[in-house]
Amino acid sequence: MTLMSKQPSIELALHSADRKPIQKGLADYHWQFASFAVAFGIWTSVNLWTWFHSSSLNAVSAFVAIAWTLPIGTSVIGLYGAWRAYWTLQPMRRRFGEAVLPVSERLIVVIPTIGRLDTLPALRRVVESVRESLRPHFPRLSIDLVVEDMCPAQAQINALASGTPELRILTVPVSFETYHGTRFKARANCFADLQRTLRGEACPDVWVLHMDDDTGLAPDTASEVARFIHDQNARGSEALDLAQGILCYPRELAPNRLIWLADAVRPGCDISLFSALTGSGSPRAGLHGEMLLIRASVEAEIGWDYGPRTLVEDADFALRFCARHPGRSGWIPARSFGASPATVSDFVRQRARWVWGLLALVADHERPGVPGVDRRRRALMLHNTIVWACSPLCHPGFVLLLCTVTGTFETAPLSAVLIPLWTTNIAFWIWLYWEGLKLNALSSAHARRVWWEPVLLVLLMPVYSTWEVVGVLHGVWSFLFAPEPRFNVIAKPV
Repeated sequence: MTLMSKQPSIELALHSADRKPIQKGLADYHWQFASFAVAFGIWTSVNLWTWFHSSSLNAVSAFVAIAWTLPIGTSVIGLYGAWRAYWTLQPMRRRFGEAVLPVSERLIVVIPTIGRLDTLPALRRVVESVRESLRPHFPRLSIDLVVEDMCPAQAQINALASGTPELRILTVPVSFETYHGTRFKARANCFADLQRTLRGEACPDVWVLHMDDDTGLAPDTASEVARFIHDQNARGSEALDLAQGILCYPRELAPNRLIWLADAVRPGCDISLFSALTGSGSPRAGLHGEMLLIRASVEAEIGWDYGPRTLVEDADFALRFCARHPGRSGWIPARSFGASPATVSDFVRQRARWVWGLLALVADHERPGVPGVDRRRRALMLHNTIVWACSPLCHPGFVLLLCTVTGTFETAPLSAVLIPLWTTNIAFWIWLYWEGLKLNALSSAHARRVWWEPVLLVLLMPVYSTWEVVGVLHGVWSFLFAPEPRFNVIAKPV
């Protein structure tokens, strides 16, 4: 078996005659806490043994005491979110298979694309997935493809609309500029938002579902989105205005199986950190730009015009939403299908852009004339970003280097009180990958983990953490020294 072989497209997985279509939904996902408990027990034993057998405490021990305790706030929030996701999924299992009435409200799916020829196959897959999944539940469905004028694949993208009545091509003129000079994906969102306003679609009874040009929909997503909108109609003045789902990565979209395993952390974060905060009403830890449902009137009110240095427009939008509509967001048990990066270089560049953009956001860095977000709203994201930016200092490789330089290899905790904090952090990190792998496998044509996948995942976690650290270092360096931000669009697997 080749770990790094090319995989067939998700279209083949869904429609090929010699394969079963993907029928496994989130109702088949069995949330478990065993991986956390096992990891917690093992690392508690190791740390206790180290603490009892330590001969002295030193500067390295003091440094490690701070570095390895730093993520505890994030871990506690994530564990609360995991518990919350568990109870959110229970009613979904009970109602599995129940019919959902079609939604009378209009649903507009927005898909920005860079319009390169290499991204075109993925874009076709996404459009077909969105159309087939949503049309039965949303009679008033529109799919807006937002493309730059004169993009390389413009003719092919225009041809997509000929056989798809729901599809609308929004071509962004080269001359289009926002008031604050916003660029990149946020500029495309600004243009789409402006077009909805001009059409009279920026209304409370219109919903906008944001997707990426490599992110399709799971078969059970449409019913959960429809159920969410029905629920808001019944809530009256207490209705929510925003919801976030889960981003999963099927094997079929993974050119490199090793990188696919590394991206197991992302659905793990969706059912923990995002479940905790977005699901509790205020997305203070940010959002991601796919599987993001927003009421059109609220999106028009907040907008996307955050200035030319904006790299993480979804996180910026999240903070502004918290300020204007506190308590109005929700978390829905609905999946979208994304594609993991094709190369380690793409993986690192993707993480670097996130770190660069988040640091600029929490610092409100160099955005003259753009109204910022007050420090209180940025506090939690600032904490999480600092923890992420400091992750290179927490890496065992750095600690080993520090021990080599100082000539001491004593890293025992300064106090036994730190042991449960350290083990909580490491056990939560392992749980993120473990449960994320289960979700990614469930979203694949072969909806089970292959026996060697969890084994290899655990063995390679030090490697994956190193990749993450390299991305963080690259992002921090770019934030401090790069003259201009770069929005790197990685390759889109078919």
